[in-house]
Amino acid sequence: MRVVVLHYALEPLVSMVDPEGRSVVLVVEDEPSYQEALNVGLTVEGFAVVSAHNLAEARELLVSAKPDLILLDVMLPDGSGTDFCREVTGSSSIPVIMVTARSSEVDVVLGLEIGAADYVTKPYRLRELVARIRAVLRRPANDVDSEEVITIGPLRIELLRRAVIRDNVQIELSRKEFDLLTLLASRPGQVVTREHCLDSLWWGLELSDTRTLDTHIKRLRQKIELDPANPKHLVTIRGVGFRLDQ
Repeated sequence: MRVVVLHYALEPLVSMVDPEGRSVVLVVEDEPSYQEALNVGLTVEGFAVVSAHNLAEARELLVSAKPDLILLDVMLPDGSGTDFCREVTGSSSIPVIMVTARSSEVDVVLGLEIGAADYVTKPYRLRELVARIRAVLRRPANDVDSEEVITIGPLRIELLRRAVIRDNVQIELSRKEFDLLTLLASRPGQVVTREHCLDSLWWGLELSDTRTLDTHIKRLRQKIELDPANPKHLVTIRGVGFRLDQ
């Protein structure tokens, strides 16, 4: 199996598309032992791997290598991986998996709320990490079909603009709030289970509880309902999930 290596420090970068059709994974990691292990392990597993030691190199490779997925450390020598994750998820559909030693629930929830597809803590098992990478790459962005606009009651959801309009006023939603709303809107009048919401938007990450989902539902209600305490459109089906009604 051929290993793809980019020598970004030696010569100008050129746009890369793996000739063997493999998924390109950008590893952003400043610890040499972790980076080397990932480069070798992921290559053996059939991925084309490109590596960056810092954010400056990561930004160059984001353009030149056109990765299908990014493995991103949080603590890097020239800045925060969290800020880079915001940049990527705010301007592209490239999924980001945070790989870091920071394992508190606050850190995990923050990573997911800024758009990370998954959150893996060090030390980790390569087999588990590879399984998570493949799960993320298999999963579509959301369950919404090719429609450009969805209308639910007073809400107009414009998918291409990622905009939500009510009474001719645009509602400001975070990335995850918008994704959650479009997931529910893809099945109007039908119950979407809590498990499906977590699997679709948080990749089935095992948290000690599911407060992050409940928090996003609460925030959505505050923004789209006239009376959030007595929701008319975003309804909770206790013990099951949620339903978006006309």
